[in-house]
Amino acid sequence: MTKSQVKNISLFAVTWPIFIESLLHMSLRTADTFMLSKVSDEAVASVGVANQLIMFMFFLFQFIAAGTSVVVAQYLGANKHDEIRKYTGNGILINFLFGILISAILIAFSRQLLGLFSLEPALFDQARTFLIIVGGALVFQAMSITMSMVIQTHGFTKDTMIVSGCMNIINIFGNYLFIYGALGFPQWGVPGVALSTAVSQFLALIAYAVVLYYRVKLKLTWNDFIDLQKERLSKVLSIGIPSSIGNLSYNLSQIVTTAIITLLGTQMLATRIYTLNVLFLVIILGISLGRGSQIITGHLVGAGKMEEAYREGVRTIRISIMAAVVVALVVIAVREPLLRLFTNDPEIIEMGMNLLLMGLLLEPGRCFNLVYGATLQATGDARFVMAVSIIVIWGLSVPMYYIFGIHFGWGLIGIWAAFIIDEWIRGIALWYRWKSRKWEKKALVKNKPEGIA
Repeated sequence: MTKSQVKNISLFAVTWPIFIESLLHMSLRTADTFMLSKVSDEAVASVGVANQLIMFMFFLFQFIAAGTSVVVAQYLGANKHDEIRKYTGNGILINFLFGILISAILIAFSRQLLGLFSLEPALFDQARTFLIIVGGALVFQAMSITMSMVIQTHGFTKDTMIVSGCMNIINIFGNYLFIYGALGFPQWGVPGVALSTAVSQFLALIAYAVVLYYRVKLKLTWNDFIDLQKERLSKVLSIGIPSSIGNLSYNLSQIVTTAIITLLGTQMLATRIYTLNVLFLVIILGISLGRGSQIITGHLVGAGKMEEAYREGVRTIRISIMAAVVVALVVIAVREPLLRLFTNDPEIIEMGMNLLLMGLLLEPGRCFNLVYGATLQATGDARFVMAVSIIVIWGLSVPMYYIFGIHFGWGLIGIWAAFIIDEWIRGIALWYRWKSRKWEKKALVKNKPEGIA
């Protein structure tokens, strides 16, 4: 068997390509929003609502991808390469089958799912068209996310970054053709954006397969896909299911929040979408550092280096918070011109500026969640992260969204205040868990701990 080539990686070396890749992924949606804003605010709102459902379904695929990634990281750290191909093949196959199922559900029940949001008729039709096209292509993303996370776990983060960059270029060019009718293409608006997104995702899938085969040198055989074993699947699911339930809990709460914000009107719905697009740079800092720390922590835990793993988590959260505060201050300083890139509506701009100012309190709390959530999952302690997510979000945060935003009449400001409280409570709970070091007993690969000087 040809062993996978594993690279020695530092936090910076593994994180900066993930940061650029995450930036590209989120800028893909920002580009859609920006280009659609030239059509109408209604087009932006319709796609924003459809994307809530798509992102919710997309996170379903992460229960296999995340579990596969963590197990592979620990096996790499333990220098046990024999099972890595089979874990990867199993993960890709399961997500392929799951992707077909999810795509079918979104297409068949698009009308009923969008009916949850009480959209105006014009918005409903556009949102449904987008949901059918992009939702139908989710099977491509289901396989892509598994391949991408395994590639990153091996340290080849630059390669996934390059694939994302090419995917963005293709998507933006497709948007340009279909929104503006360039080069003789029809001006399809929302359907054109959806088609461009689906095509770029299919091409990205092909690129990830090439990288996995030629760069990572995981030359998967048919047997690697179909050789499913209970013990192997159990390890993947022990991480993947709790991780995904936690993510699903959060994203479902965001769908509920979107439904609450629709009660405030299309203007406030568009404000939320524009504000999140401006904040994306701050958000991806935490996501990238969390993912980078997760890869390194998984290797260290697999090698039995628990003390080094603990220090890695503490160091990463300090870096993450400092970076988030600095970038948030820069965004706040130029928040008005940033919002004017999307809209000229004075009410949207004023509200968006207030929300961005509140982001100075929101983002450090989000960093605790993103970094310690990912790092605890890397150790095998995914159930605790899931429990915190479910208990806090549904026991406290979701009721606060409605009470602050609708019952007290505080509108979007009240909902944003609830976001801040939610992130900090969950973040502090995860921080205490990391400090307790109970996660040291959760490793999936049992190794004799190495002495640390």
